[in-house]
Amino acid sequence: MMAGIGHNRGPVTEGAAWRSHCWTHARRELLGPRLPVEIVRTRVARARALGLDYKTYAGIRSTTGRDLVAFLFSSNGLGVFRNGQPLPSTREAQIQMLDASRHLGCAPGLDTVSLGRTIGAVSARRLPAFGAKWTEMRDGMKAWLRDQKLPGDAVLMIGETDHERELMAAGGLAGFLTGQHYFEGQRHGF
Repeated sequence: MMAGIGHNRGPVTEGAAWRSHCWTHARRELLGPRLPVEIVRTRVARARALGLDYKTYAGIRSTTGRDLVAFLFSSNGLGVFRNGQPLPSTREAQIQMLDASRHLGCAPGLDTVSLGRTIGAVSARRLPAFGAKWTEMRDGMKAWLRDQKLPGDAVLMIGETDHERELMAAGGLAGFLTGQHYFEGQRHGF
């Protein structure tokens, strides 16, 4: 059938309710089967042990297909911007309760060793400077992951800046949360 002048050959609107039903059903099936309540309880407990709300944890887990085994905290995400500045006590306590290995990425000019010791970091490194090339960021992050024997998609980055978000993407990490969201944006005691 030929369309007349002014017709953009867009979708036919007849049967829209049926197509909407089919789309909704397909989307539900795509999100996967319903999990048994025991598995959901286990995952809620794991989210709590990681200091995450269940929705965030489940989203990361469904996207990567892995559990989180490590966190990479940036000095910005921790709220430390100069040498000798103490880590807020509530943040330090929350990090000490974290049931995953802790790693530190410092902004240039900060003492990585001292801050790493404060959070009990397995590794502490200087992050590439702002303005670094993508390949430099990627190669640096991948080398760090290899050295630590960590799969990138099982590491969550806690940072604050767009540059740190780019580092997360360059390294192929599981995700990125701002320090403000991780430490203050949710309740950790379900």
